[in-house]
Amino acid sequence: MLRFDKDRGSLWFAASAHALKCELVYSSDMGSVNEIETAVSKLSRQELLAFRDWFSGFDAAAWDKQFEEDVAAGHLDALADEAIRDLREGRCRDL
Repeated sequence: MLRFDKDRGSLWFAASAHALKCELVYSSDMGSVNEIETAVSKLSRQELLAFRDWFSGFDAAAWDKQFEEDVAAGHLDALADEAIRDLREGRCRDL
């Protein structure tokens, strides 16, 4: 779970597996990757585990969303057509 607290200017995340809430101080100034890396490098080991779990899910969801958008926009149609053609022409084998 991730939430931004406007009043505190903080980015919060919680990993239910660890029952841990951790605060990464985030401000509008924190725009660069270097600043985010610095904030993450200051996390405790337990906080880093929770962050890693959260980020893994966040990254997977972002990838899935992009993939779905690409499919809906037809960006993968040529690849799908090529795969079907290869299957019909016997250029595929069972894995």
